[in-house]
Amino acid sequence: MALIRATCSECGDVELRSRDLEVRICADTSTSTYLFRCPICRMTEVKGADEQIVDILAAAGVRCVEWRLPAELGERPLGAPITHDDVLDFHEILLDESWFATLAAMTES
Repeated sequence: MALIRATCSECGDVELRSRDLEVRICADTSTSTYLFRCPICRMTEVKGADEQIVDILAAAGVRCVEWRLPAELGERPLGAPITHDDVLDFHEILLDESWFATLAAMTES
């Protein structure tokens, strides 16, 4: 198992094994990141990775995961934008014990 040196934003350079890192590749945008948990402070670090870094990490045995953007990003919202008054109205609906029935009735029409 390869030793890999990475940089924690709090602790500086740290040494990791390939099993301690993960490469994430977005299938929709072809952008990549790698992440690891710092062995000193235990914070998760996420760093951008170009093609060369992805190749090096994959060759070192780092697990690569492909993911896709949520489908909701491609949807076009219908209706007017939500206002502050809408949020306040929603808050008042939630104060009532029958909030679920009220919201269900509102979505039926």
